[in-house]
Amino acid sequence: MSKPKTLLYIVRHGETQWNKQAMQQGQLNSPLSETGQAQAQCLIQGFSNIYLDKIYSSDLGRAYHTALIIAESKDMTITQDPRLRERHLGIMQGLTKEQFKEQYPQEWKSFISEDPDYILPQGESARQRQQRSVTALEEIARKHGGETLLVVTHGGVLQGLFRQVLGLPQDKPRHFSLFNGAINRFSYSQQSGWTLDSWGEISHMKGLEVLDDN
Repeated sequence: MSKPKTLLYIVRHGETQWNKQAMQQGQLNSPLSETGQAQAQCLIQGFSNIYLDKIYSSDLGRAYHTALIIAESKDMTITQDPRLRERHLGIMQGLTKEQFKEQYPQEWKSFISEDPDYILPQGESARQRQQRSVTALEEIARKHGGETLLVVTHGGVLQGLFRQVLGLPQDKPRHFSLFNGAINRFSYSQQSGWTLDSWGEISHMKGLEVLDDN
C-alpha cells in the first residue's frame, strides 16, 4: 500500500549580506544580514501553529542558520542534505552580475541565454541543479509519507521545483517571486506526484523588506 501524501513547507533562507550587495553566492557562504535574522525570527511566528514532524535543510550556512532559528523554537533537530544546495555558479561566485559581465563577456552571453544546459566553468547547469534537488526532495517526501516537513533551501532550488511541478520549461524567463523567508507549500503522493498548494506567503514578515532572488 502506498504511503499517504507528504506536506512540505519549503522556505528560501533569510536575506544575507551578499544578497544586499547583489553578489552571486552559489555554493559560497555569506552570513545572514540583520534583516535576514529578523526574517528568520518572523518565520518562528509563521510556523507557530503548524506541527512539523521533521526539518531538513541545505548544508550551506545561510539556509542552515535560518532553519536553526525555527528548529530551536520547536526544540527540534535538523537533517542537512547537500543536494539541497543552490546551483554551483563556478567562476561567477563572489561577483556581482555586472562584474561577471565585465570580466567574462562570452560566458555572460551564455549565462543570460536561458539555456538550462549551460554549465558555468567550474560550476553546474540549471538543469543539473534541478535534477539533483528535485530528486532529493522526492526521496525525502517518499521517506516521510503522511508527515509534515519543513525544508529550508535556496531560490534556485525552489525555482526548479516550481517549474517541474507546473510543467514550466527551464529555458523561459522567470515570472514568479522567490522572496527571502517566503513560505511555499507543496504536497506529494506516490499516486499523483507533486501538487503546489500555496506560493510566496510573506504575511508573517509583518512589513519587513524581502528581496527577490536576483
